[in-house]
Amino acid sequence: MKKKILAFLLILFPIFSLGVVKADTVKSKYVIASDSSFAPFVFQDSSNEYTGIDMDLIKAIAKDQGFEIEITNPGFDAAISAVQAGQADGIIAGMSVTDARKATFDFSDSYYTANTILGVKESSTIASYEDLKDKTVGVKNGTASQTFLTENQSKYGYKIKTFSDGSSMYDSLNTGAIDAVMDDEPVLKYSISQGQKLKTPIAGTPIGETAFAVKKGTNPELIQMFNKGLANLKANGEFQKILDKYLASGAATTSTSTVDETTIWGLLQNNYKQLLSGLGITLALALISFAIAIVIGIIFGMFSVSPYKSLRVISEIFVDVIRGIPLMILAAFIFWGIPNFIESITGQQSPINDFVAGTIALSLNAAAYISEIVRGGIQAVPVGQMEASRSLGISYGKTMRKIILPQATKLMLPNFVNQFVIALKDTTIVSAIGLVELFQTGKIIIARNYQSFKMYAILAIFYLVIITLLTRLAKRLEKRIR
Repeated sequence: MKKKILAFLLILFPIFSLGVVKADTVKSKYVIASDSSFAPFVFQDSSNEYTGIDMDLIKAIAKDQGFEIEITNPGFDAAISAVQAGQADGIIAGMSVTDARKATFDFSDSYYTANTILGVKESSTIASYEDLKDKTVGVKNGTASQTFLTENQSKYGYKIKTFSDGSSMYDSLNTGAIDAVMDDEPVLKYSISQGQKLKTPIAGTPIGETAFAVKKGTNPELIQMFNKGLANLKANGEFQKILDKYLASGAATTSTSTVDETTIWGLLQNNYKQLLSGLGITLALALISFAIAIVIGIIFGMFSVSPYKSLRVISEIFVDVIRGIPLMILAAFIFWGIPNFIESITGQQSPINDFVAGTIALSLNAAAYISEIVRGGIQAVPVGQMEASRSLGISYGKTMRKIILPQATKLMLPNFVNQFVIALKDTTIVSAIGLVELFQTGKIIIARNYQSFKMYAILAIFYLVIITLLTRLAKRLEKRIR
């Protein structure tokens, strides 16, 4: 009898003495995807570290439940796609629970009840939903606020314009491109605390619960650990401390630095490391992808002028297909589409690194245009030279190497330089898959301090200087070759 009582007490002891309940982990590390700019849930502070309610919460739960996490911040749309494609195990990004999302994701217990609220400029006369008739309301794509606007559009007669990120939406409101914005209440009020000259004329409307999510049917233990960790944090008061840190009156803002980010010098001084890191990724993307594109483009360019019809057809198909697909769609297909396709066939998740996916997309895109440059350069050499060489008994291959290509190369060089500049500019497009290159870096900084004009001016100067320097270098090499 004593042994039974002792065993019973041993079971109850950790529960009553510590109040901690833990679940069992399956993986050694879980990859958690999140937004990159959704303050106060997730944003970068002035030291370029991601912080916010979601970041503090998932880290506290991981510590409480004893599992290791790796957090990525590709942006909301990219984070959702990353979970669906198997690049991430779960997502925490101020994500509202909806019936449509329940068909794709398994959700945890709610950790925040969300309100949506209308924001307008301080000078606006809009005071009710009825005043929105024939006006344009901006909203972030894929949010519960968008669902609310869509459901009430016919009732109030407004137009809806969707945005992929909050900073673009607020910029559009400030410039007059839209008349109002609808966003989560803490997000909109946080933007006001950061200097946005807005007001909220209408009380917030409950739109649902905010929760952590995993791909439907996968990682059930992660949901279990999140729920148990959340319960523990609520019980010991840590959860409320996290909320108060960002939502309570007088809560800390994103700025932990004395540097004034309202000036261009202040922006550079406080963010130069982050900008240089983004620039490094941009240059690496451009140089590596263009080197690969040169090889692929020359091969298919040679195919296009081959005496063999089958090779000419292969080249034509390659060029038509790649040039016919927009680069952003090509990058998304490689990064998200292919892993999903492989999983549907094999049942195994095969995620692709975002840098690798961006490099492949840029390489294929540039290769298609380089192929046409090579074809045009070769065909620009008078056809009589090939005929004369062949009539002297010189083989086709040797004629191309010794006579045609040396002349064609001189004709192609200026176009190669132009194509490299285009490839460098195209790196901004692959930010759509969450790769944090220079342009995406600037957008993340803007989401923190709302200094869009100054930051875009800095980015423009960065690109101008780099492209000018690389163009001058390429022209020098062109002169030497000539």
